[in-house]
Amino acid sequence: MTTAPETAAWFEELGRQHTTYDFDNPMWDAAAAAVDAGHPLPGPAVATLRRTLLLHPYWVGGPYRKAIAAMKEPLLNPGEAWADQAMTEVAGPGGGPWERLLAHALTAHGARPTGRWDRAARTLLDGLGEDPGAVRQRLLSWLGLATRPRTRPYVPGHYGDADALYDPYNVDALRGLAWMLSLLEPHPDTARALGTLVTHALRKVPGVGPRSPKLANACVLALSRTDGDASLAELARLAARVTYKGTLKQIDTALAARAEALGLSRDEIEELAVPSYGLTGVGRAAHALGDCAAELAVQGTKTVLTWRNATGKAVKSPPAAVRRDHADELKELKTAAKDIEKMLGAQSERLDRLFLARRQWTYGAWRERYLDHPLVGTLARRLLWTVDGQACGFADGGLRTLAGAGVTAGPDAPVELWHPVDREPAEVLAWREWLEHHGVTQPFKQAHREVYLLTDAERATRVYSNRFAAHVLRQHQFNSLAAARGWRHKLRLCVDDEYPPAVRELPQWGLRAEFWVDGVEDTTGAHVTDSGSYLWLGTDQVRFYPIDAPQHTAHAGSGEYRLGWSRRPAEPVPLAEIPALVLSEVLRDVDLFVGVASLGNDPAWQDGGPEGRFRDYWNAYGFGELSQSAETRRDLLARLVPRLAIADRCTVEGRFLHVRGDLHPYKIHLGSGNILIAPHDRYLCIVPKGTGGPDAGHLPFEGDRTLSVILSKAVLLAGDKEITDPTITSQL
Repeated sequence: MTTAPETAAWFEELGRQHTTYDFDNPMWDAAAAAVDAGHPLPGPAVATLRRTLLLHPYWVGGPYRKAIAAMKEPLLNPGEAWADQAMTEVAGPGGGPWERLLAHALTAHGARPTGRWDRAARTLLDGLGEDPGAVRQRLLSWLGLATRPRTRPYVPGHYGDADALYDPYNVDALRGLAWMLSLLEPHPDTARALGTLVTHALRKVPGVGPRSPKLANACVLALSRTDGDASLAELARLAARVTYKGTLKQIDTALAARAEALGLSRDEIEELAVPSYGLTGVGRAAHALGDCAAELAVQGTKTVLTWRNATGKAVKSPPAAVRRDHADELKELKTAAKDIEKMLGAQSERLDRLFLARRQWTYGAWRERYLDHPLVGTLARRLLWTVDGQACGFADGGLRTLAGAGVTAGPDAPVELWHPVDREPAEVLAWREWLEHHGVTQPFKQAHREVYLLTDAERATRVYSNRFAAHVLRQHQFNSLAAARGWRHKLRLCVDDEYPPAVRELPQWGLRAEFWVDGVEDTTGAHVTDSGSYLWLGTDQVRFYPIDAPQHTAHAGSGEYRLGWSRRPAEPVPLAEIPALVLSEVLRDVDLFVGVASLGNDPAWQDGGPEGRFRDYWNAYGFGELSQSAETRRDLLARLVPRLAIADRCTVEGRFLHVRGDLHPYKIHLGSGNILIAPHDRYLCIVPKGTGGPDAGHLPFEGDRTLSVILSKAVLLAGDKEITDPTITSQL
C-alpha cells in the first residue's frame, strides 16, 4: 500500500520526464484510483502521459490508453512559457470564451483546416466580444512566447535534448492559433510573428532534425491565407532562407498561387514582394519624433539608427523625450531595423542564385525593382550589371563604365547580372580595381567570383569531372549547404537502401547536375549518429544529364550509381557541351561543399579520426594544393596584407601566409586555415572561436569566413609573446 507522500513523489518524478514506459510500476494503482475517483492528476504528470501516448503508443497498455485520452485537465501541457501564460490568462474571470478557443485550437490535427473547423473558429473569435486588434495582440503574445526555453526542464533521459523540442501535445494548439490569425484582418505583426515561428520551428536539434516541421508548415499555410503585402513579403523572405524540403515546397506553392492570381511570374512576385520598411531613399530614412530626429541607414548587412536631440546635437541613444512621448513610434522604428536586416540576408542569397536563373529585365523594371528600390537597391548598387550590352557599376550617384562614363538606356533595354566567366581576365581585374577605388564591398563574390573552366583531365573523362572526388565530408553540414544552394540531397542512413546522388535541377537550361557521394563507414561504429545516419560522406564524380532523364541511385554505402533494371539508361551530357556559366557555377557549389564540410579543414582532426584512417587525407587537404576558391583568397590576401598593422611580419608565398612571430615563424594554409610552425612544420592547433578578423581596410566582398579566420590567426601569431591561452602556449 503506497502512502500519500510516496504517491506525490512519484507524480513529481513522472512529471519531469519527457515520456515514460514504466507502466508496470505499482504506483499505477494509486494513479488509477485517483482517476476513478474523479481527482485530476498533477498537470506535469498528465503532460508526460500525453506525450507518451502521442509519441510511443505501443508503450501504453490498453487499460491506460482510454484513461489518458480522457484527461482534459490541464487544458494544455504545462512547462512551456506560452502554454503556462495562456492557461493563466484563460483561468481568470471571463476566461471561458478564451478557454473554448484554446480547446478548439487543440483540434488542429490535419495538414490544413477544414471548412467546418474554420467556421467554428470564426464563431469562437466573434464570441469573444473583444476588439479584433486586442484579440490579435493576445494571440501574438502567446506565439511570441513559443520560442522561449522550457519553464520546466526534463530530467536527462534516453530522448536526447528534449528540452529543445516543442511539446508535441501543445503543437496542435499552436497550429490552430496560427490558422486563427489568418482569419483576422491582415497586420504586419501577424506576418512577422508567423515568419519568426517558421524559422524557429525549422531549427535543427542534434539527433532529431527540425524542431517541428508541421508547426512550420501550419505557419506557412496561415501566411498563404493572409492577404496583404506583409504576408507576401514574409513568404518571399522565407523562400530565400528555408532549406527544409517539405516547408520550402509549401512556400513555393503559396508564392506560385499568388503569382498566378496577379498574372505575374514567380520571379516577378518575389521581386515585387520586397517591402521598403519605411525607407524613403535607397538605404535611408529620416524620421521626426517631436523636436527630435532619427535617421535609419543601411550599412552593408546591418542597420544603424542615429539620433539628434531637440537642439540638433547628435546623441548615441534615443533622447528621453522620444522614449517618453513616442514610445510606439520608437518601437516601430527598432522593429523595422531588425526586419530590414533579416530581409537583407534573404535578398542577398536570392541575388546570388540569379546567375543560373537566366533572369533578364527591361531597364525600366530593373531600376524600379533593383537599382532604385529602397532596400534591394543597397545590394544592387554594390553589384555589376550589363545594361544594353554594356558592363557597368554604380558609383558617384549613377551607373558608370570602367572608364567612368555615365550609362543610360531606354526603358525596354535588356539588363542582366554580370558574370566573370565570359569576360577577359584583364576586364575582370579592372573591375576589381574599380570596386576597390570606389570603396565598394560586394554582398557576395562577383568580380572576385571563382571561375571553373573545363580542364584537360575533364576533356579526357569527357562526361564527368573528378575535380572534387576522394574527399571526406561531414554529411549533416554538407546537407545544410546543399539545401541552401538549391541542391536536393537525401540524408543517408546506414541501412540496406538505395539513394540518389545530390542533385541540382536547372530547368532554365534543361539540365540536371549530379554530385555522386556515398556513406563512409569504419570498424568502430563511430561513423553513424544515434539516429543511424552516416556522419561522413565520400565524394566522387560530378555529371550532367537532361533534366527529364531517369534518376540514378546507389546503395547507401556504395558510390556505384546505376538505374533500375527496367529503366532505359540516359547518356550523360558531355562536359564540353555544358554552357560555361553552368559548369562554372555548379563546380563552384561543389567546391564550396568541399571547402566548408571537409574533415581536412577541421583542426580537431589532426589525429585522423577513428583508428587514424583519415590522417593522410587530413594532411593532404589541410596543407595541399589550393582549390580555385583558395587561389582567389591568395590573390586577395596579396593585396590586403600590405594594409595590415602587421604587414612587416607577413608575406604570401605559394599555398601559405607566412607570419613572423617573436617565438616562431608560422605558415597558415590559405585553403584550410591550418597552421604549421616553421622550420620543422610542426602542427599548431588553434580552434577559431569567432568569425571576426582584424581591420584590413576595404574588403571587396562579404561572406568569406576562412579569410577572416586566417587574418585573425595572423594577428594572433604575429604577437605570439602576448598569447595567454594555455591550449595554445603549451604548443609553442
